[in-house]
Formats: sequence, C-alpha cells, structure tokens
Amino acid sequence: MESIGGCDGILVGLMRLVVAAVVERADRRLLIGQRRRDDSSALKWEFPGGKVREGEGLAEALARELREELGATLVKSREIGQVRHQYANTQEELEIHFFAVQIAEAEITPRVFEQVAWVLPKQLGGYDFLAANRELIALLATGKIKPGEVLEEAE
Repeated sequence: MESIGGCDGILVGLMRLVVAAVVERADRRLLIGQRRRDDSSALKWEFPGGKVREGEGLAEALARELREELGATLVKSREIGQVRHQYANTQEELEIHFFAVQIAEAEITPRVFEQVAWVLPKQLGGYDFLAANRELIALLATGKIKPGEVLEEAE
C-alpha cells in the first residue's frame, strides 16, 4: 500500500496509524486521561497517545506522545495489542497499537487532558472510554493482560 501522509499523521490508504500507552504504577494502577470538553469525542476517557507522524516508527511516536501529553520519558515498551476501528463520523479507519509502557518519572504533568486518573484495572469499566479502547479495557479489567508483567517478561 502507498502511504499518503500529512504533517499530522501517517495515512495508509484510509488507515491512520495511532499509538497508545498503558502505563502501570507499582500499585497496579493504570493511567487514563479524559479528553477536553472542546476536543472531538469530548470528555471520553482514553490511554495517552496519538497519531504516528510521517517518517516516525511506532516507538518514536510513542516516546514523542508521552513527552507532549505528559512530560514523561519513555524507558521501555512492549506492544500488547492492536485494534482497527472506524468511528461513524470519519472516513478513515484507525489502526491503534497499544503498548505496555514504563516511564522514568514518578510524577507526570498532564498537558492535553481535562483530567487524568490512576485506576485499578477492575475500575476501568466505570469510565466512559472511546469505543476503540473497549476490547483492551476488557482484557485489562479481567487480568488477561497485565502490563507490568508483560514488561518484566520483555527483559
């Protein structure tokens, strides 16, 4: 397939590549962010991340998004899932790559979210997430995917 990209992301055919970070603290709580009220899909919850830019690899995009959205430095990551999703109001399909992520900072500085929360996996179902996140939410909430363990196995 031919890549036709703009400065705000890579578009392959009508497929937009996206990365998302599942950050787990030592207490097993996961970081989630709520989109701003003036954003598309206002006030929906999501994992930090965003569009892969022209010329970027997935890992580079992940590191950049963590810096931009949270002021965080990526230490290590491992892909834990991938989903394709198309929202009704768009022509493009998203290919989202989810990563278990370790960051260097104990404290983050949320820059693009209405608010952030650190929640236990079993609490994820109580948040109004973007539809594309639902399958991963179910796997995290039931303990079928444990991001911290996935990162330990990668060592």
